[in-house]
Amino acid sequence: MPLSEVLPGQTVRVAEIRLEGALRRRLFDLGLIPGTLVSCRCVAPSGSPLAFTVRGAAIALRRCDASRVFAEADV
Repeated sequence: MPLSEVLPGQTVRVAEIRLEGALRRRLFDLGLIPGTLVSCRCVAPSGSPLAFTVRGAAIALRRCDASRVFAEADV
C-alpha cells in the first residue's frame, strides 16, 4: 500500500520507494529507507501534506510523493 493510504495512528514498514533524484536522496537521509517502521501522525484537512514519524523524527510528505512510497502493514 502507498503511504498516502496509511491512516493516522497506523504503523507500517517501508517496502519500496519509487522516487528518484534529490527527493529520493533526501528521504534516505531522513531515514526513510526500505525496512524502516513509519507511523502516520496526521493528515492535513485538505488531504496534503501527511505527517509521519520516522525513527523518532516527524516528517511531512506531499500526498503525491507519499503515493510513491510503498509499505506493508507490519505492526
